[in-house]
Amino acid sequence: MRRLFCVHIFLCCLGMAQPFCPSQCTCVFHGRTDGIGTRSVLCNDPDMSDIPVNVPVDTVKLRIEKTAVRRVPTEAFYYLAELRYLWITYNSITSVDTGSFYNLKVLHELRLDGNMISMFPWESLKEMPRLRTLDLHNNRLTTVPTEAIPYLLNITYLDLSSNKLTTLPSDLMDIWPPFNGAPISTNSSQKIVLGLQDNPWYCDCKISKLIEISKMTDTPVVFMDLFLTCSGPENLAGVLFQRAELDNCVKPIVMTSATKITSSLGSNVLLRCDATGMPTPNLYWAKSEGSPVNNTVQESPGEGIRWSIMSLHGILSKDAGNYSCKAKNVAGSAEATISLSVAGTISTTIPPDKQSMGTGPTSQGTTMTPTTDITDSPFVTSTVPPGTTPTQPTVPKKPKTTPSNGLQKGSLKQTKNQQGGNGRKLAADEKSKKSDASKSVKDLKIVEETPDSAVLLWTADGLPNDAPLTVVFSPYGEDETKRTEETNAGSGKVLLEGLSSGMRYSVCLIAKGIDAGKDPCIDFYTLDIVEDSGQNQFFMIISGIACALVLPLIVLLVYKILALYCKGRDPALDEEELEKESYVKFETISMKQRTLNSHPAEFWARRATHDSERMLLCSRSSIDSQMTYKSDSSRSEYLC
Repeated sequence: MRRLFCVHIFLCCLGMAQPFCPSQCTCVFHGRTDGIGTRSVLCNDPDMSDIPVNVPVDTVKLRIEKTAVRRVPTEAFYYLAELRYLWITYNSITSVDTGSFYNLKVLHELRLDGNMISMFPWESLKEMPRLRTLDLHNNRLTTVPTEAIPYLLNITYLDLSSNKLTTLPSDLMDIWPPFNGAPISTNSSQKIVLGLQDNPWYCDCKISKLIEISKMTDTPVVFMDLFLTCSGPENLAGVLFQRAELDNCVKPIVMTSATKITSSLGSNVLLRCDATGMPTPNLYWAKSEGSPVNNTVQESPGEGIRWSIMSLHGILSKDAGNYSCKAKNVAGSAEATISLSVAGTISTTIPPDKQSMGTGPTSQGTTMTPTTDITDSPFVTSTVPPGTTPTQPTVPKKPKTTPSNGLQKGSLKQTKNQQGGNGRKLAADEKSKKSDASKSVKDLKIVEETPDSAVLLWTADGLPNDAPLTVVFSPYGEDETKRTEETNAGSGKVLLEGLSSGMRYSVCLIAKGIDAGKDPCIDFYTLDIVEDSGQNQFFMIISGIACALVLPLIVLLVYKILALYCKGRDPALDEEELEKESYVKFETISMKQRTLNSHPAEFWARRATHDSERMLLCSRSSIDSQMTYKSDSSRSEYLC
């Protein structure tokens, strides 16, 4: 009973508090015949210095205008859960806290124009999931960071005009058509209204997408003012976006070595793509499900060009799929796809070991007993060290002994006595040699040559990824100028730099601490630098022929001029001839200066503002805010 009584008292107090307003504000309740209405509050006292805290909780629209408020504190509107329109316009606000708009879950419109905000807390927009209108014009914003892009995805009316913006993030344009890939709609409710005029824009590749949108005739993006102009660089100062031509700004173009590749199971695959663009684009590899891909190398041989190679070692069935190569720069992005198919099965057949058949070379400095064939099959031969008894008697065909350490052919008995105790050691050494022989580096290949560099690829069979490798390379036949590069078996590639053009090189790969037989080596040639001597010689020949043909004409022309000068001319004839020949008229073409009363039909004709777009601008711009100018220099949002 006590609890119900307390709740009743609280509701009564709340009902009594609702009709009251802050002393410096005016509250208006807009009722309807059905008893349901909305409440709006206007606070415009010039002496107000703080955001009011006793605003009625059922307020739907709150306007704080032309006051001395300088700061919006944290959770300033926490109790206004039904607030849909918040205007804090033409005050002296310089600071907005990150948590200022906490709990405004149904807020639809936020206007902070006409203040002195230099840094806006863009992350605070995540507290307003239904926000569609954001007005920040006539402030002191100097930048829009890349981190703000995710919070602007749902904004359909964004006014950043009359600030100090010189550029915008290139990725910001990607959230709007046509760069976001969404189909273009003619529905006016799906259009995006942008206010970007009266900013000192620096026209370079960073805002090339914005300039491209301004030149489009059919796009959902509507500019409040089409007359966006460049303030820099010097050669584009004062030029309209529609007429701005950016130098050295080209979207990327991607080309791949193939579109479909089918490779056998367990093989190695190299995928390559090349891209051009200005500025030089960066390349990114990804699989069809979006996961990034490792084992890639890329290089830019020149400005505006970049290539990338992705290597897949010992491919499995799970490696099949689509691999996309994406090129991106500030001017745009492009993408190409390579489809990889895996076919076949891995063979498990082990080839016979030559050394186990008794035909391989023996280790130097070791005396071996004769090799005996147990059966006729070559796969059943074995090497019997001295001091051991065969499992069954055999008849040696032609004993072969290898003398070592001063032993003579006839001293077989002494050799058996010396090595009888080392039989187990020799067997262990032989087993170690076979184990090392199974670890090798193979499939050496050069996949990319330039005049001064080359890329070496290999496959490490049985070696751990951190096994040290030494790459030794030198000009062919010049062993005294050898150079080395340290790497490991798992990298699978190394870049050889500092080479000479048009020269043959030898390169070997040495596995440290492992006796795997002969080290693999290959030879390759670097590319030649194309000389232009032949072209210069061709131009010299053409120039000589031209001089030989033109010189007689020049002599003839000089002779005619001298003859006319000496002969003289009739003045009346000269005047008549001048009237006949003078038909060229010169005109001065200049741009008309833009004034408030001018009607630049040529630009409006290029991209006409339809009636639906005018109504859209009118509906998203408030008549009330048009009457609250901070200074005479401020311009209306859109006069309908």
